[in-house]
Amino acid sequence: MSGDTSPAQTSPETLQEPAEAMPSAEAQPELADPPGAPSTAGESADGSAPQEKLLELESQLVSLQAEHEALRSQYMRIAADFDNFRKRQSRDQDDLRLQITCTTLSEILPVVDNFDRARQQLNPQSEEAQTLHRSYQGLYKQLVDVFKQLGVAPMRVEGEPFDPNLHEAVMRQPSEEHPEDVVIEELQRGYQLHGKVLRHALVKVSMGPGPQGPQTSEDPAPDQEHAG
Repeated sequence: MSGDTSPAQTSPETLQEPAEAMPSAEAQPELADPPGAPSTAGESADGSAPQEKLLELESQLVSLQAEHEALRSQYMRIAADFDNFRKRQSRDQDDLRLQITCTTLSEILPVVDNFDRARQQLNPQSEEAQTLHRSYQGLYKQLVDVFKQLGVAPMRVEGEPFDPNLHEAVMRQPSEEHPEDVVIEELQRGYQLHGKVLRHALVKVSMGPGPQGPQTSEDPAPDQEHAG
């Protein structure tokens, strides 16, 4: 009938069951690693990988320590060699400087000798000669003072035992006053520079008493012997 109400027609979409919502990737549970499989951190189940890494680091440490000690020993050796080289260079320079000074002063010593001889031989009588003598003495004193400032000192040899390191024997003669091998006269003055021989002294050395020897109280005097 036209007046009957027909049942509502259902569309095909309304008859379909609602689709189940697919779970998202974030909502999915993580799958556990199967037994015996290596972990994602690269570690084995028994922890052997960290042990091997520790052993490797210890080996590297020992190697670095040995290298450090070798480099330290090499540095100490180089430093010692350089210090010895520096000292040797300084010593060689001092020796060279002393050698040059000795050579120069040795050339001047004959001038000092001539000054000394003239000073001893001059015996001024007149006022003019005495003035000249005083000027001469002043020059000699000035020369001696320069030598003193340079460290030059004359030797005092008379009455001293003969020493070939300091003296050069030119003559030997018997002496009743001095024992054997004692310097009895200085023929040419010797000089030292800071304790080093600049020029040996030329000396006359005693041979001691003559063949007869000194008379003793037990020996009779010649006059008493003739009187007997």
